Amino acid sequence: MAKLVILQGGDAKNYELTGEEAVMGRHPECAIQLESNMVSRRHARVYKNGNKYFIEDLGSGNGTVVNGEKVEGALELKNEDRIKLGPILLRFEDLSSPATRKPKSDDEYGTIPGTRLAVEVAAGPEDASMIMGSVGSNPFGGIQVRPEAKLKAVLEITRSLAGTVDLQTILPKILDTLFGIFPQADRGCILLKEEGRAQMIPCAIKHRRSGDDDSVKLSRTILNKVLTEKTGILSADAANDTRFNASESISNFTIRSMMCVPLLGLNGDPLGVINIDTQNPLKQFQNEDLDLLMAVAGQAAVTYENARLLVSFMEKQKQDNEMNIARSVQHALLPEKFPEIAGYEFFASYESAQAVGGDYYGVSTKDNGKKVCLAFGDVAGKGVPASLVMSRLSSVVQSTLEFVDDVGEACERINNHMCANAVEGRFVTFTLVILDVESHEMSLCIAGHMSPMIRKADGSVEEFAEELVGMPIGVVEGIPFDVGRRTLGPGETVVIYTDGVSEAMNPASNLYGTDHLRDFITKNTSNPTELGKLILKDVKRHASGRYQNDDITLMSFGRLA
Repeated sequence: MAKLVILQGGDAKNYELTGEEAVMGRHPECAIQLESNMVSRRHARVYKNGNKYFIEDLGSGNGTVVNGEKVEGALELKNEDRIKLGPILLRFEDLSSPATRKPKSDDEYGTIPGTRLAVEVAAGPEDASMIMGSVGSNPFGGIQVRPEAKLKAVLEITRSLAGTVDLQTILPKILDTLFGIFPQADRGCILLKEEGRAQMIPCAIKHRRSGDDDSVKLSRTILNKVLTEKTGILSADAANDTRFNASESISNFTIRSMMCVPLLGLNGDPLGVINIDTQNPLKQFQNEDLDLLMAVAGQAAVTYENARLLVSFMEKQKQDNEMNIARSVQHALLPEKFPEIAGYEFFASYESAQAVGGDYYGVSTKDNGKKVCLAFGDVAGKGVPASLVMSRLSSVVQSTLEFVDDVGEACERINNHMCANAVEGRFVTFTLVILDVESHEMSLCIAGHMSPMIRKADGSVEEFAEELVGMPIGVVEGIPFDVGRRTLGPGETVVIYTDGVSEAMNPASNLYGTDHLRDFITKNTSNPTELGKLILKDVKRHASGRYQNDDITLMSFGRLA
């Protein structure tokens, strides 16, 4: 007759399979009742079909494993097969069904492949009596207690972790060292807080004997106390002590003695917890062991925090290097030099507030140098998103101006291109100028940007009417743009700027302002290059060292006197 024999995780017992079906689970009505919180209420069933026996998982939380492989659907059982339900290990015996699969030895069964580390935090009554001892948050507070042992343990943990920066390696090393410091420890685990989540995440588990119950159970009562009060907790012989009969979170765990201490970061807040336990009733942990573990955990936490900060620093360096590359790529999109045309001079400057920015200017020639195309834009926002829009704008402007001569038509096409697959909220204020250097006529479209300032030969400043300013680029597709025209006379200079110039602030939060800019242009030289450099210098003077909060871009060009 076939039967199931419990090998591990419960009382040694044989279950004769006399009926057509036997359900295994935690529920009292199950034919084979298994006392473990890792076993579902109705976990799996063994049923008979003809002369053969099959096992089927009933949608359990932790799955059913036969000979180390997770059961999917129905699986025929053979003699000597090993069945694992959570921490419970059973052997199927049926002499009429010889073994066709070589079972693994009992100590080879681990967690189900592909599942997370088996750490269960069970809720129980908030019963403080389960706590047998505690130690304060200062890991070295009781240095007078076994100072030589503490020093040796701290040196040992420091030596074992020295030079380790891999966060996936450092946690198992901590457990390995703790098992050397506490020879009575049977199981250990480290749980860490995950940013943005309230629950603790198991990151490392160790068992002294590979055949032990592969799951680690923690009491929510103890875990909460360790994290909120930043204290180490000792619980001893909870499974056999009648005082704990009412506390399911301990009494079902078969833990004879356990210690749980916080891993405190450099700011004093818990990064996580270390938990170790022993199932040997003759080797219970004592208060001095808890004090020792608290000291070791303090050094381990510092080492882990330092490694984490080093990893963050290296990641930041990598990001900075990538941003420097992006900065170089973006600057490569800007003109390397300006056209050299007799009687004219061109100047432009671009300084982003961050590594990359969203301002843009471009200069190109048409008709064998008879016409100069000048594009100037400011993408809404700054940083990486704005720089990506800026790079697209650069490509669109360049390709459009190769085939379109009319400034109004060119601006419409640029707008339509930018509206296609546009990123919401990333519009561009834009000015496009086509300058005929023979007739000296300047035609331009202003798409949501500030009007250029034209310094006349007598020093007065002229601007285009507000009615000429149209919708920014990338907002509405298919709209026309008005064209403004003006002939440049000798000694007249045009200044185009972004709001990073006019809205530059000093430490008192006072703006540089368009009025000040207009007045400064009036009082200074008409030479485009010299005037542009003087404006930028004056903006920095006004800022007085205040951090630049927007991209500063300026273009100036004009006829020489």
